[in-house]
Amino acid sequence: MKNLNEYFGSNIKQKNIVITGGTTGIGKATAELLISLGARVLIFGRDQEDFDATFEEITAKYPDAALFGAPADVTNEEDIKMIFDIVDLEMGGIDILINNAGLPAQGITDSANDEWKYVIDTNIKGYIDFAQQAVSRMKSQKSGHIVNVGSMSAETQSGESTIYVTTKLAIRGFTSSLRKEINPLEIKVSLIEPGAVMSDMQPGTKEEQREKIEKLEMLEADDLAMSILFVLSQPKRCDIVTMQVRPLLQII
Repeated sequence: MKNLNEYFGSNIKQKNIVITGGTTGIGKATAELLISLGARVLIFGRDQEDFDATFEEITAKYPDAALFGAPADVTNEEDIKMIFDIVDLEMGGIDILINNAGLPAQGITDSANDEWKYVIDTNIKGYIDFAQQAVSRMKSQKSGHIVNVGSMSAETQSGESTIYVTTKLAIRGFTSSLRKEINPLEIKVSLIEPGAVMSDMQPGTKEEQREKIEKLEMLEADDLAMSILFVLSQPKRCDIVTMQVRPLLQII
């Protein structure tokens, strides 16, 4: 067995990593963790203030960090092109894609059609578009890893969030099929499905969410960052296909 520092760092150091939705929550925690291990990371999100705050926070903590990015929306074709221009011209390629950008949604009786369309475009089409762009670059190098962050909502299928459940079931199917399509190119595809995680997507105040964490009913974003790191740290012969991460006392 390797030294743990070598084990968790060998597949990360100097790797070019793109994290969608990388300015808050799971994406932000993952970006910071991977930067700390020497990765070259590109982050983005829709909100300019969140992007500026996260970029400043990470670069202040890691002054030598190779951190890239710009405010961008996964549903916007021009923004997608802009992000991959950064990948090609500034980073010099992509080794790992972490598809994480997502939005909450309720049922069809509680929201309007235009709201569903934007959520569906973000939660499904955004994953597909970024995976397609990543694979087009990874296939020539015969290596790469795509991690899709799904949700345990695909398992629970709550009637209170029909649209969100639909998108996460779609990501479960997309990941499974994509793996069969691109594994012959020696590109890994993994699905991580978390339970409740402290974030802006969760109902309730931050104080209420912290209480749930104390009660072991909710995860912290750092818990998922560590799970993503574990998946990425496996040797090439080892492919973690699916991982479910639940709070201990969130009974699903």
